[in-house]
Amino acid sequence: MADNKIIAHSLFTEFDTSLFGSGKHFKLYEKMGSTPMEVDGKAGTYFAVWAPNAESVSVIGSFNNWSKTAHPLNARWDHSGIWEGFIPGAGDGDTYKYAVKVRGGSGYLEKGDPYAIQWETPPKTASVIRKTDIQWSDGTWMKNRKKKNALDAPMSVYEVHLGSWKRKPEDNNRSLTYREMADELVPYIKQMGFTHVEMMPVMEHPFFGSWGYQITGYFAPSSRFGTPEDFAFLVNAFHKAGIGVIIDWVPSHFPGDLHGLFRFDGTSLYEHEDYRLGYHPDWKSFIFNYGRHEVRAFLISNALYWLDKFHIDGIRVDAVASMLYLDYSRKEGEWIPNRHGGRENLEAVSLLKEMNEAVYAEFPDVQTIAEESTSWPMVSRPVSSGGLGFGLKWMMGWMNDVLEYVKENPIYRQFHQNKLTFSLVYAFNENFMLPLSHDEVVHGKGSLLSRMPGDEWQRFANIRALYAWMYTHPGAKLMFMGSEFAQFSEWKHDESLLWNLHNFELHSGISELVTDLNELYKSEKALYENSFSQDGFEWIDYGDTKNSVVTFYRKGKTKGKKKAEKLLVVGNFTPVSHDRYRVGVDETGGFEEIFNSDALRYGGSGVENATKVKTEKTPSHGRPRSVEIKVPPLGFTVLRPVK
Repeated sequence: MADNKIIAHSLFTEFDTSLFGSGKHFKLYEKMGSTPMEVDGKAGTYFAVWAPNAESVSVIGSFNNWSKTAHPLNARWDHSGIWEGFIPGAGDGDTYKYAVKVRGGSGYLEKGDPYAIQWETPPKTASVIRKTDIQWSDGTWMKNRKKKNALDAPMSVYEVHLGSWKRKPEDNNRSLTYREMADELVPYIKQMGFTHVEMMPVMEHPFFGSWGYQITGYFAPSSRFGTPEDFAFLVNAFHKAGIGVIIDWVPSHFPGDLHGLFRFDGTSLYEHEDYRLGYHPDWKSFIFNYGRHEVRAFLISNALYWLDKFHIDGIRVDAVASMLYLDYSRKEGEWIPNRHGGRENLEAVSLLKEMNEAVYAEFPDVQTIAEESTSWPMVSRPVSSGGLGFGLKWMMGWMNDVLEYVKENPIYRQFHQNKLTFSLVYAFNENFMLPLSHDEVVHGKGSLLSRMPGDEWQRFANIRALYAWMYTHPGAKLMFMGSEFAQFSEWKHDESLLWNLHNFELHSGISELVTDLNELYKSEKALYENSFSQDGFEWIDYGDTKNSVVTFYRKGKTKGKKKAEKLLVVGNFTPVSHDRYRVGVDETGGFEEIFNSDALRYGGSGVENATKVKTEKTPSHGRPRSVEIKVPPLGFTVLRPVK
């Protein structure tokens, strides 16, 4: 039980509160929230919370029988809106909330701590005092990760929902813990050859069915799977295995749960009062007030917190388009134009730029990634050049077009080849990541496999061709869990992936294909060194619509007198194979096949180029020489020049 009297104490200097009030304090996690410490020789916890419009704020918790009068906090004299104080006896593991008395009212709001680093496991809603003791042994990764996260390095991302990747049916079908994931998920991703993992939001969220995108505890790894130390243990395990860790971050909206940020001090503190600015009709949630300095400091501090305290290697920012446009998902009259009369959310634009600048200034060896679905220019260009400052942007156009294309019966694909090739018109306008994400296998869309036309063999061959196209197309790669073995059913967040499908040859063949594609991608510089430059790609022929065949070069970087490494790629999107398909080339000598998606071990038909293919002096495709190769049905072949 805590002592009855609260002790006046502060971690804030005048400079801190000045920075906070101007929106420039980006390490608020070192000041706000609950901090176990000693004051005047007494062990306890310092509390600090921002509630400028409250009449009073008290700490209620397991240490004072949840009394609203036992421990009232002191309002700072500097009008910062911060309430603070030290409670002797309150310590590690104690649960608490803030009892916020609304100005002019008689009742209290019971709020969780916006800066808490741990919360109770939902459906419980209290915050938890934590004195963390995280032990890191990932020094080698941290020292070298600049190369691993660089734009001229391979980036193949496995997107995972921690709660449903694998479950324990023998233990009430529960999700794995963070430490169990370190034992099972880490070696699996390493075995599959992915370079990075992307976790759908790990921050605490009350509704499991939101997949983590409706967050109340922005600074807390979800206690569903363990403690902050347990989450750090998982990150550490990934790093020791040579795998980078990306997390989803959701600054676009938050839920209206009464214990969360919504009307935190009885007013629209974190959100807008006017629903035309502050309410998301799609998600029935609330939009941050990006123009409010203290809210900006909260969000940017949160982004830096995960990079700082948990050694995270990248932040994928969710729903950026919804932040950029004031009229996003709104009809006329349901939104308010900006001060220039336009639809751009100027405050959100400013926040994203400032966030990216702060991240790269503090952590130049990480990446920020935008999920942005519009043609907003220069998303992945530096702020100094007029861009938003992200490192990468999801290529939603490629994803939509290619999935529409492969759904077509191969007979009709000849009339839709532009859907396959159009992405190369704008592929180098941004630093693109090609996403086959969770959004493509939910909401009645079915699995990727279920959308493929034809009989069983053709459906799997189409999947193999789709994946081969993604891995040979310029850009970083992202694949959602279950897709790597062609799960036949739609993803369900409250069920495990269908791991038994590995017992079937066609599914295990897809798994082997993805593993080999990852190894090919990582081992061939031509596939990753110039992913974001026109110098890395050259069409040979995109116009063979009759056969639905595309041919192109992928090229690495030229280094001094050493020529760039090159690969020849030929893709066929019909079930008709070609024994003698002529392709124009520049090289003398010949080519050797280093990958073929139609290989028997993948479940293919085995139409491969088993021996060296010699270059002939026969011109083709506007080039002085050519080769005749076997082109597999619904398949890709990748060939390397040899002398």
